[in-house]
Amino acid sequence: MFTLSSIDELRATEEALEKFKSDYPILYTKLLDVVNLTRAFQFKYHYMGCLIMDEDPGQYTPKFVYGSVLRLYKKEIQKLKEDHDSHVLKQLFSDFKHTGYADISLLVLSMTPESLVGASIIR
Repeated sequence: MFTLSSIDELRATEEALEKFKSDYPILYTKLLDVVNLTRAFQFKYHYMGCLIMDEDPGQYTPKFVYGSVLRLYKKEIQKLKEDHDSHVLKQLFSDFKHTGYADISLLVLSMTPESLVGASIIR
């Protein structure tokens, strides 16, 4: 997926993530864990976002991955979705969907909006 993010959108997303982090620190930590797991498994962040949002990941579904690894990954996503405040996370992802799941994830990983501005290929 090809996205264009403006610096203003990225800053607004970063601010919303900071508020989310301070208001829901336990849920934010769970999100950070899932983002780090996504990165460690070298899965697409868009795949993660689709699973969180109950969307069809389509072409972003990992290929040539052991079923046990996918089951483990989906189990961690499910733990995140079962948190009693998960609706807040889903609303955040929905509000900033135009920013893209990849850029949202990279902001969670403490990248700056300035480093993400412009055209990017979903990582």
